[in-house]
Amino acid sequence: MELEEGMEVATLAGGCFWCTEAVFLELKGVKSVISGYIGGNTLNPTYKDICNGDTGHAEAIQIEFDPEIISFGELLEIFFATHDPTTLNRQGNDLGTQYRSEIFYHNENQKNVSEQYINLLTKENTFSNPIVTKISPATVFYEAEDYHQNYYNQNSSQGYCSFMITPKIEKLKKVYKDKLKN
Repeated sequence: MELEEGMEVATLAGGCFWCTEAVFLELKGVKSVISGYIGGNTLNPTYKDICNGDTGHAEAIQIEFDPEIISFGELLEIFFATHDPTTLNRQGNDLGTQYRSEIFYHNENQKNVSEQYINLLTKENTFSNPIVTKISPATVFYEAEDYHQNYYNQNSSQGYCSFMITPKIEKLKKVYKDKLKN
């Protein structure tokens, strides 16, 4: 990903990328969100490849953002508020290593902020179960197939979207109203 001057990149895996992409597209300061695969050992994986969980990849999003408008820490706050970081390799009914919770950091600052944020959530007992979100260095990010991009906005009436994603968007609009584009 080639970034515009002053922009940064964040890569987050929080289960199904349709869900995370839909949330982060709504935020002020986010220029783009790309759904894809990261953290595995197969070159150029496809959706079909990663669905069985054998490639080691996570469904993830790569966010291009303006840190003058929204910080990496604020992205993490929303990340942890809109998925369950306490379930290993699972989000809702989605089960497998490809649905894990993981932060792929691009620099030492992102690594440190991630560690500090998880420590804070743990200290404050924000979740009733331990946080299992991994923090790993970013590796090669493979963009998912075109039909996965902007999925929710193109398929919001589909059953999965209505049941799984719409409640996340409604929570976002209620709790983070001041951080939204509209």
